[in-house]
Amino acid sequence: MAGGVWGLARGAPVGALTLTALAEGIRASRGQPWGAPAPGPQPQPEPEPAAGEPGRAATAPTAGGEPLSPPPPQEPALGVPQQTPWSSWEEGALADLAVYTAACLEEAGFVGTQATALTLSSALEARGHRLEDQVHGLVRGLLAQVPHLAEGRPRRAALRVLSALALEHSRDVVSALLRCSPAPNRAATELWRSLSQNQRVNGQVLVQLLWALKGSAGSQLEALAATRALGEMLAVSGCVGATRGFYPHLLLVLVTQLHKLAWDAHPPDTPKVWAPSHRGPPHSHASCTVEALKALLTGDGGRMVVTCMEQAGGWRRLVGARTHLEGVLLLASALVAHADHHLRGLFADLLPRLRSTDDAQRLTAMAFFTGLLQSRPTARLLREEVILERLRTWQGDPEPTVRWLGLLGLGHLALNCGKVRHATTLLPALLGALGEGDPRLVDAALGALQRVLLRQRAPVRLLSVELRPRLPPLLDDARDSVRASAVGLLGTLVRRGRGGLRVGLRRPLRKLVLQSLVPLLLRLHDPSPDTAESAEWTLACCDQALPWGLLEEVGTEAHYHSPEALSRVCHRLVQWYPSHVPSFLSQTQGYLRSPQSPLRLAATLLTGFLVHHSSPSHANQDLLESLFQDLGRLQSDPEPAVAAAARVSGQQVALLARVQPQPCGWRLPRPGRPSCLPARPPPVYADSPFQHCSLPGRWGCSGPG
Repeated sequence: MAGGVWGLARGAPVGALTLTALAEGIRASRGQPWGAPAPGPQPQPEPEPAAGEPGRAATAPTAGGEPLSPPPPQEPALGVPQQTPWSSWEEGALADLAVYTAACLEEAGFVGTQATALTLSSALEARGHRLEDQVHGLVRGLLAQVPHLAEGRPRRAALRVLSALALEHSRDVVSALLRCSPAPNRAATELWRSLSQNQRVNGQVLVQLLWALKGSAGSQLEALAATRALGEMLAVSGCVGATRGFYPHLLLVLVTQLHKLAWDAHPPDTPKVWAPSHRGPPHSHASCTVEALKALLTGDGGRMVVTCMEQAGGWRRLVGARTHLEGVLLLASALVAHADHHLRGLFADLLPRLRSTDDAQRLTAMAFFTGLLQSRPTARLLREEVILERLRTWQGDPEPTVRWLGLLGLGHLALNCGKVRHATTLLPALLGALGEGDPRLVDAALGALQRVLLRQRAPVRLLSVELRPRLPPLLDDARDSVRASAVGLLGTLVRRGRGGLRVGLRRPLRKLVLQSLVPLLLRLHDPSPDTAESAEWTLACCDQALPWGLLEEVGTEAHYHSPEALSRVCHRLVQWYPSHVPSFLSQTQGYLRSPQSPLRLAATLLTGFLVHHSSPSHANQDLLESLFQDLGRLQSDPEPAVAAAARVSGQQVALLARVQPQPCGWRLPRPGRPSCLPARPPPVYADSPFQHCSLPGRWGCSGPG
């Protein structure tokens, strides 16, 4: 371009009209009154002297300060489409005015800015499509001059120039603004917001920003600028309405962008999470994306979605590399609950993404697909068989994350009405996942099985048979979440089958309960609060289904670790299930070797009380000897309470062994004749040091006395 960045294309005509005459012609052609005609060209405020020669108001200065002489009026403008019969001098005047305005905006300060900007905005509204070459220059000039303009008409006139340009050249305007303001810029923020407030152009600008964000895979700075601009525009009240037609697409693009940022090995800026004590997030790419997402949801009436995400920690999960998909699931759940008017569009837009070769896009779409299955109307958009087949296909994927999402989807699918006929297809996949090594998969499978049991006509008998070999090992799993979920699943199963248990039916379920009874009693003392609470609830369900009458004792033992309550529980169990006493003692013996002190202590007490309430016919010699040896080792336990309890329980084992026939090699002291033995005294244990804090201690004040 000749004359620098502000110059015109070679050969383009330049008019000789003054700004006032040009504005008069524009308004007259549009039927607007202007006032009394002037006898000649009226002088207009000039830019600084360096901008042009005195006496030639219509000659536009270039960047180098050289005036442009008007070319012959008969030459058409190069590259300008002749859409309307404007004369060449009008075209030249408009081009000349654009150059003059650009120079005035960037160099001339307040002098002439209002007049030139107002006149150019009027011209652009009539012939905006003829200024392709000047768009970038005008945007740069606006960025430089707007901060110095006074509030009111001068600033509004300058912003009208930008809106008029964007009406016909939205792509060029967006590109220029993004290039000129890669860093946070107050002037750029004002320009973006002015575009957002103009309902004639805000939709076009948002679309261009969306495409800029999608097409900036290799440029983090450009993506950051586009994201920041989206956030500024969407924060303006009423602008989100301009996203009608591409709202779901924009939402998915922003969430996918967070996934890419979370997994970026070398992010251009900063931390992926921020402390809750901060007034706001840091100025990072991830935080700008979150703010844009919040503005999009809030502007569309989804304030409850934003609130739910904040309360559940969803925003922090979205920006974390390991927790992003959990954040997507939380977002999908919040949308299902509080913004279901976009679910159909989201569902339709994410289906093609499920087969994307881009991992971030595919996994984000999978997580959204899984979460939206919670909405029954949305799930009905596809045939049940199609959804089920897709989820089963995910189960065969080598990536554990994909299998995890598939299991969560099966759980949501199980809650929908009309899926009973698919139980035979759902259960094998869910039961098979219980043997997975990834705790996420096991938790998802256990949660899905609980949802299956919550349906009407749940397959209680089938699950009782299938879970009997699979569930007891999970009650002792090393992972806290798996233990708590497994204990809760057993409680749900007992609750659904309690009617049959009361009348003597449900033999598989009855066997499963008796097989799990000792682990449940000991898990009342689990270091994990979730597991302990789940064990208490499950034992309460068992007490209702198999009326033991031990609900009070179970609660007392759970909250106060009372030896008296545990003694009454053991006495009732020995009375009701004498044939299971050896099994109870064998299971308890395994916990004597637990690395956790509370479980070792609880197992020691349970052993002592079971032995005390048992008769000689309930235990064989080998079992008693093995118990005596393990309790002897515990007498040197580093925890004093465990060592003291082991001595008391060891005495109970010795007392019971005295009435047994003594084989060779039996190491217990040989008593006299059994018929001469006195009655066995009950064991006496000290209070547990591991019991839960009392209410006074919990509230930080001393108890009475």
